[in-house]
Amino acid sequence: MNSPLKNLIESLIFVSQEPLTAERLRAVLEGVPAADIQAAADELIADYATDGRGIHIVRVGGGWLFSTKPAHDREVRRLLQIERKNRLSSAGLETLAAIAYRQPVTQSEVSAIRGVDSTGALKTLLEKKLIKIVGRKKAPGSPLVYRTSDAFLLYLGLNSLDELPSEEEIAKILEEEKAVDA
Repeated sequence: MNSPLKNLIESLIFVSQEPLTAERLRAVLEGVPAADIQAAADELIADYATDGRGIHIVRVGGGWLFSTKPAHDREVRRLLQIERKNRLSSAGLETLAAIAYRQPVTQSEVSAIRGVDSTGALKTLLEKKLIKIVGRKKAPGSPLVYRTSDAFLLYLGLNSLDELPSEEEIAKILEEEKAVDA
């Protein structure tokens, strides 16, 4: 079904430079009931989920965003002359995981979790905007406090931090891998 509201939401998601949240849609579409906005958005997402399209709408970073389908990644990158994402080093990944699961956290806390100095990895993650400084801890020396950023969610394709696997899920996966390797 093509409705004016669905078409309008499609336009808004299309022009948005960042994930368009339901809250932002409600603010822009004053007077439109939240249930109507959600129903139109859900229908639009279903429309784009068909196999016959080269793009789809993904839920990431707390909102909706148009994205090319993964099958077209190589050609889209070639057209736009985009290099593949620089992968994070194992130190960067460890540091990012420590922050994601323990945030808000200080550099010394991250270093204690990892068992090594994390200064370089924190600097890299800040440069890539995957983490942000959110203040200072009320402790001797007033150390900086770090959290993951919205770019972190986009980088990992997550809608929210709730989508991170729980520590129990990670432990189970690691146990299964050990059993396979044994």
